[in-house]
Amino acid sequence: MDMSAGNRKGLSLFALIMIGLGSIFGSGWLFGAGTAASVAGPAAIIAWVIGAVFIGMIAMSYAEVGAAYPLPGSMARFGAISHGPVLGFMTGWACWIAIAALIPIESIASTQYMASWNFGWAKGLVENGGLSTTGMGMAFVLTVVLWLTCYWSVALLAKANNALTLVKFAIPVLAVVALIASGFHTSNFTDHGGFAPNGWTAVMTAVTTSGVVFAFNGFQAVVNLGGAAKNPGRAIPLALVGALSLGLVIYLALQVAFLGAVPPERLAANGGWAGINFASPFADLAKILMLHWVVMMLQFGAFISPSGANIGNVSSASYMAANLAESGFFPKKIREVHPKYGNARPAMWLNLVFALVLLFTVGHSWEALSAVVSAAMVVSYLIGPIAVGVFRETKPELPRPFRLPAARILCPVTFAFAACALYWSKWPDTGKVVGLTLVAAPIAAIVLKRKGADLREQFAPAWWLIGFLLWLGTLSALGSPEFGGHGVIPGGVDIALVAVSALGFYFWAVRSGIRAHMAGLPGPDPVMDLPAEVPAQAADERELTPA
Repeated sequence: MDMSAGNRKGLSLFALIMIGLGSIFGSGWLFGAGTAASVAGPAAIIAWVIGAVFIGMIAMSYAEVGAAYPLPGSMARFGAISHGPVLGFMTGWACWIAIAALIPIESIASTQYMASWNFGWAKGLVENGGLSTTGMGMAFVLTVVLWLTCYWSVALLAKANNALTLVKFAIPVLAVVALIASGFHTSNFTDHGGFAPNGWTAVMTAVTTSGVVFAFNGFQAVVNLGGAAKNPGRAIPLALVGALSLGLVIYLALQVAFLGAVPPERLAANGGWAGINFASPFADLAKILMLHWVVMMLQFGAFISPSGANIGNVSSASYMAANLAESGFFPKKIREVHPKYGNARPAMWLNLVFALVLLFTVGHSWEALSAVVSAAMVVSYLIGPIAVGVFRETKPELPRPFRLPAARILCPVTFAFAACALYWSKWPDTGKVVGLTLVAAPIAAIVLKRKGADLREQFAPAWWLIGFLLWLGTLSALGSPEFGGHGVIPGGVDIALVAVSALGFYFWAVRSGIRAHMAGLPGPDPVMDLPAEVPAQAADERELTPA
């Protein structure tokens, strides 16, 4: 996407919905139903509904602050506007990690589906449930090619996004129809352990580890790119509702079709749903059912869907990195915009390096990387409901084209839901994400120390996040074995602790934001403090430097 100020306005509501839907239908639909079924059995249907409700609550909190601050890459900036530079950097860091990590995962998805091709070399791309050395090499090539496509031709791809999204939308619909028509086994929903063969704990786990949160995360593209809409205040909330609603309908249809199409004898032979672990879920199932035209269509879709999703991923990740540079914690060069192509190329290079590091460390399969990425996404969601609470107290005069109903109740509940979702990610993935997020704290301290800032004053509004992450990591490690913990805290008690303590952290966070405003740490408001003659849309030109 063009990052120049002159080209940030003009997206229609339809185009914004297509951007959101295009991001929602990345690689998630190719794997989500199969992975969720192996974890939760037929109860995976409930996991999709829970995931949609959770993401919908998060999205609506972001709709209020996103419509009030329609800035490109805005999700990385709300923390700085609400609490000041340190929290802004930490939450922006979390958002950047969550978005940039999507770039390699789309290539991994394409590679795993290539393994379903009827070629000897293709079958060698996957071994023991993960990518082989050859598969890693193929994923590396695809990552670089997809990145280069956006690097040189992002404007052309953006214009083609509507068409790509319609194609991506049609392929799963056709797959659903074909699978149901091939023979729908209603007994699959009650036999082989019942509707919830692994218990309801597995349903909660499926929400964050099986690609449910990962799939719906595409809503971020609407918030981050919504500043380019003709009427952001109206377009952002409507686009969020439209994209999430359509996404839920299709994902539920995919899940039901997958559950009903698996041959009962296959389930019996593999010991139930836990034994159904396809490398390329829909393509492998279509092969078993002798639906060769569906296999070919899915193999085509395995390139179209990730490629289309990466249009939004590369653009959003560039905005994130550029905003971190504007905050003063990343080198200023990262935010430089190419005069001809209109994109922040240094930011794109940074994202490519990070994407390749993830690919070669934890990216041995879509399932493995998506579990970590989903947990990182949940961390990036935390600031949304908190920002609503802070702004309602400190900026009552802020123009709000969209106001979240019952915000005093929904915001703390949403934050508690996010805390539970992070816990459901299971140890040790929670520990990995907590550690990766907390790396931002010493970086911020080093930068501020060099600037001669008062570290005690600067870090005061950010201690709630540091404490929250350490607390969640500890609970995850000591919690029930169902969520990967060591069983020190019994099941049921662990979830209650997470939910109740999250409410305490929410009110601590809001209070910290109010105190930060009293101390003047957030600095000038990027919308309300602009000179009268400067349009509000130019707010993203402002530099957020640490006080």
